[in-house]
Amino acid sequence: MRSVYFQSIFAKCNICSIGLLLTLLLAATIHAQTTQNRFEKQVQAYEAADKAAPPPKNAILLVGDSQFFRWKTLAEDLPDFTIINRGIDSFQFSDILHFYDRLVTPYKPRMIVLHVGGNDVHNGKSAERVLEDFKTFVAKVRAVQPKIPIAFSSLTPGPGRWDEAEKRKQTNKLLKEYIATQKTLHFIDLWDAMLTKDGQPREELWVADRIHPNHDGYLVRVKIMRPLLGKPDKRTK
Repeated sequence: MRSVYFQSIFAKCNICSIGLLLTLLLAATIHAQTTQNRFEKQVQAYEAADKAAPPPKNAILLVGDSQFFRWKTLAEDLPDFTIINRGIDSFQFSDILHFYDRLVTPYKPRMIVLHVGGNDVHNGKSAERVLEDFKTFVAKVRAVQPKIPIAFSSLTPGPGRWDEAEKRKQTNKLLKEYIATQKTLHFIDLWDAMLTKDGQPREELWVADRIHPNHDGYLVRVKIMRPLLGKPDKRTK
């Protein structure tokens, strides 16, 4: 009897465990769908813009989070390059991969520049997870354009998220080390250039939220990023 009793208990525990696991998986799926649905409007806006004015081929494609989405002075900061900006506020790597066929596939760029990962770290993802997602992204690109240069822009030291500095530095370190072993991959290292001599964030480079760069912050990016963009393709006055 005792054996039957314990078997019954174990069976109930297993059923409870399976039920809990299914509940967690369902919750995670719903959360992912809800999160990605909130980006649908902006993705559709980009698609509508492409339909109204077909984007140029052989451009530089920027893909990433708010640091690209909010770069309103891009055209004047890099006037001699043809650039398509497909940044979206609050994007994580999982979102780029989810919308890859709509934000990357339609274009035939000569180079891709990524700025993403900060929101991943902020939402608890590990440096290793960011690296694996980057590898997945590169593999998807390489399947179609095996020789295209891809540049990863480092996470930045915004004072508003300075409590995440160690996790951000670790993420940058893993990406930088991996990229150094790969041909046609580049690392845009912004971290040290946005710090004071004492190793603290330069407060003058950020807007009021102390997370997103102001124009001076973007100019730091331009100075470091520009040499990796290749030969200018537009004439400027």
